[in-house]
Amino acid sequence: MNMESFFPKDIKAALQNNPPGEWIPSVPAHAIRLHSGYPAPHLVPSMELKEAVAQLLEEENDLPLHYIGSPRIDKLKEWVRSRQDVRGMPAKDEELLITAGACQAIDLIARIFLDKDAVVVVESPTYMEALEIFQNYTGRILTVPIDKDGLQTEKLAELLEERKQKGLTKPTFLYTIPTFHNPTGTTMTVERRMHVLKLAEEYDFLVLEDDAYGELGFNDNPKTLKSMDSKGRVLYVGSLSKVIAPGMRIGWVHTTETFIQALFWFKKDLEHPFAQATMATLLENTDFTSRLQSLSGAYQQKCQVMLEALEKYLPENASWFVPEGGYFVWVKLPGIDTEKLLSNATEAGVSFLPGKYFFLDQTEGAEYIRLSFSYEGEENIVKGIEKLGNVVHSNLK
Repeated sequence: MNMESFFPKDIKAALQNNPPGEWIPSVPAHAIRLHSGYPAPHLVPSMELKEAVAQLLEEENDLPLHYIGSPRIDKLKEWVRSRQDVRGMPAKDEELLITAGACQAIDLIARIFLDKDAVVVVESPTYMEALEIFQNYTGRILTVPIDKDGLQTEKLAELLEERKQKGLTKPTFLYTIPTFHNPTGTTMTVERRMHVLKLAEEYDFLVLEDDAYGELGFNDNPKTLKSMDSKGRVLYVGSLSKVIAPGMRIGWVHTTETFIQALFWFKKDLEHPFAQATMATLLENTDFTSRLQSLSGAYQQKCQVMLEALEKYLPENASWFVPEGGYFVWVKLPGIDTEKLLSNATEAGVSFLPGKYFFLDQTEGAEYIRLSFSYEGEENIVKGIEKLGNVVHSNLK
């Protein structure tokens, strides 16, 4: 039996246009994983989580393991609300929805706002998972380039005005990662943030702010778009994946009560009571400010090590943005097809992500790679960049 014959036409078309595949070839066990956008293993609070589970089950027995779950689920939302308040984004309970990570939050937002006729604007390049989520709902995706100061809002303004003059459909929302961007590591300036909000009001669209890395600044964390928004146009997505543990799958949406009700209507996963209660218990016992300081200091040092290694081992024509936080360095290797380079690199014992996967038009990313300094230790970062440099130089001969 051909199971695919039961697929609706739009699903068949989506699979044909976006066939599933591996981004990374099989990485040898000894390879240095500079493609991994994961927290450093020693910075994941494994023992603290073990203690949180023990405390939770000791105090509540089987309660967190049922559908209804633990009263600590409400405590988790209280913690999120207090954190939003600290960051200048005061929220009511009715304006928050806890999700299974940022990806579920983005998918839920796409589900209630997008259909095949909807238009979405994204940064170019952008987070690959978000791009794939939007492609599940609409083929009408527009892109605006990024430079060292984040989204080029003047080009966004030109795009919006051109569409207005031609009577074309206005965007439903702009998806942006303004702070410590994935994959480029850039941060949008205050002036451009204000411009985005002005354009949203002038051209009547929403802004989906993905702030997964927003508290991992090496110095001060920039103000969020949500904290600057006086018109209620920003749908804010937060996450604990990068600052606690991605496997816990804890994220949230902060927006208006009406939008939260719509998102909740389509959130049919019966929540994740054990994970949420465990996270709440962990946070009860965590000095979160101190944790953020420790994380930021560690990642800043690892980033500096990577930047110095890039300077030492890559060719002179290579270039990159210098991040102010987050996990990533975005590197341009002129004249090199980085997807073809990847197989040679993995054979040499180092991995990265080719830039093409972060672009709607994948030909735009042929000369770029995303490197992560978050996962590997400092010694391996240097060794990995040295291996990468050797492979790059050999491909230039």
